[in-house]
Amino acid sequence: METLNLIKNDPWLEPFEDAIKGRHQHALDKEAELTNKGKQTLSDFASGYLYFGLHRTADGWVFREWAPNATEIFMVGTFNEWKELKKYSLKRKDYGVWEIKLPADAMRHGDLYKLIVHWEGGCGERIPAWATRVVQDEHTKIFSTQVWAPEKPYKVKKRTFKPNTDPLLIYECHIGMAQQEEKVGTYNEFREKTLPRIAKAGYNCIQIMAIQEHPYYGSFGYHVSSFFAASSRFGTPEELKELIDTAHGLGIAVIMDIVHSHAVKNEVEGLGNFAGDPNQYFYPGARREHPAWDSLCFDYGKNEVIHFLLSNCKYWLEEYGFDGFRFDGVTSMLYYSHGLGEAFCNYGDYFNGHQDDNAICYLTLANKLIHEVNSKAITIAEEVSGMPGLAAKVEDGGYGFDYRMAMNIPDYWIKTIKEKIDEDWKPSSMFWEVTNRRKDEKTISYAESHDQALVGDKTIIFRLIDADMYWHMQKGDENYTVNRGIALHKMIRLLTSSTINGGYLNFMGNEFGHPEWIDFPREGNGWSCKYARRQWDLVDNKNLTYHYMADFDADMLKIIKSVKAFQTTPVQEIWHNDGDQVLAYMRKDYVFVFNFNSKQSFTDYGFLVSPGTYEVVLNTDNPAYGGNGLTDDTVKHFTIADPLYEKEKKEWLKLYIPARTAVVLKKTK
Repeated sequence: METLNLIKNDPWLEPFEDAIKGRHQHALDKEAELTNKGKQTLSDFASGYLYFGLHRTADGWVFREWAPNATEIFMVGTFNEWKELKKYSLKRKDYGVWEIKLPADAMRHGDLYKLIVHWEGGCGERIPAWATRVVQDEHTKIFSTQVWAPEKPYKVKKRTFKPNTDPLLIYECHIGMAQQEEKVGTYNEFREKTLPRIAKAGYNCIQIMAIQEHPYYGSFGYHVSSFFAASSRFGTPEELKELIDTAHGLGIAVIMDIVHSHAVKNEVEGLGNFAGDPNQYFYPGARREHPAWDSLCFDYGKNEVIHFLLSNCKYWLEEYGFDGFRFDGVTSMLYYSHGLGEAFCNYGDYFNGHQDDNAICYLTLANKLIHEVNSKAITIAEEVSGMPGLAAKVEDGGYGFDYRMAMNIPDYWIKTIKEKIDEDWKPSSMFWEVTNRRKDEKTISYAESHDQALVGDKTIIFRLIDADMYWHMQKGDENYTVNRGIALHKMIRLLTSSTINGGYLNFMGNEFGHPEWIDFPREGNGWSCKYARRQWDLVDNKNLTYHYMADFDADMLKIIKSVKAFQTTPVQEIWHNDGDQVLAYMRKDYVFVFNFNSKQSFTDYGFLVSPGTYEVVLNTDNPAYGGNGLTDDTVKHFTIADPLYEKEKKEWLKLYIPARTAVVLKKTK
């Protein structure tokens, strides 16, 4: 095997060439094994959902389940009074597969059912592993599978859709908490009320959390029980399909937060002990349980598990029209330690034998499959260790993700806000942080993560303004803390979004500085939805200052979208001075200038740029965004020649930059 591009692009990886080639070869060998040496495609292999589970046939119903350890399986439900009857018992076939064929009148749309699985020494009620519709009884809280075969299935209006990734602007959201009322929101409400807001705000992609069915609402959707079932809390499969179709009609791509890093421990609802075998889907021994998440870890070395998970990827793309996935918890998958207690200080830490080659192989195949099913699909890795090659092409020796989350950036901002006084904010350090990434991997930059909005932590705006958000967000009543908070909120977002090399992400409501944290209904708060919602009335009320941040966010995105392939243009630093706390950089014809100084404004502050005329296109200090309006932004700025820099074809651009403001200028012809 010749040297892979991953290593050619980064000579520091040369000492680990054998390990990189070994991982690459492992994925190729596994693909050959699963596709019978290429006699079928990976996509053909990943079609388990068309075989397993319940299906309507020409002459009735067929149901199949994989349960090698079972001795007997019965279907019980509303159609047989939940009794184990002979005519509803499954027959064992080869490879641990069980099957039953039933006449058309044996069940109908809306019926509830479960399996009763028997094994040596025990039995239990189970939700089928491939169930595509699972509902919870409001009173008993018990989950059951539901027969889903509507007379009029949803017909997709927008048949072909190509995501706009130039650049990818992601609005991360959660259906249940996307509404104003103190309740669990629905797919329909999201489609009618929230989607138009997102389109108006200028985002071209939504990333939806908590789609896969999960028993506990407060898990944010990360403790999944039924991997093929869209959560019924928010409505029906048809309503989710209509939501996705409507988003496509608005030019918005829809990706889902897919959880293949672990599974909920529940045995009745989940896969925890499906047929009396706790290792049917999960690693044996000490590796079965995730020590930090109270969940179970898939056995990525088992072909049946790879089949289940790859089929899951294809299912959401084909059945619902999702445009891709953000893979959750990738760090946890990559390392035996789940990344816990490891420092990742040098390249050796990625190739020291602590890595789960099975998981690396699975992720590589998942990316290959997803792009085989839909060549325009988007895959994003949520990964914190910095594993090289994660978002490099498979043929180059990478794992095939399109993007990786730049998880260092939100960590950096929150640390800066928490630990540093304003005078110690250093532009050189900020610029390094937002541009520190591998050349051959695209990233998704973001200023703050959804985790920061959860109980016990604080969003950027809440860290900056804190209790004053309750008293001083009325226009005309702002105090110093509020003005500082709004100013820095805009500057942090502008710096983060304008230095992207792939895409930008914002969590729902943070664009307008949503106050308070998210607290899902639980025993400790009396099962209240008071903090598991979004207060859209705050941004709609023009007497409050929230809309300043939202309006700025929208105009900021307009500028980013106005440049073709903005995300691939070089980010060129023009100037930084940590003493003055001033930073300037250029991208294409745009100059971005930041003055993080809290006290000092600068007159005639000069930068060397290419000669021409520069016009202000965005200013955080504009009164329209809650600024002071200290500069006249209608003035054209002409560069001033200097014989010293003639050879370099540079001239001076001199600006007045008020304290704690940022300005974007465009070079005009």
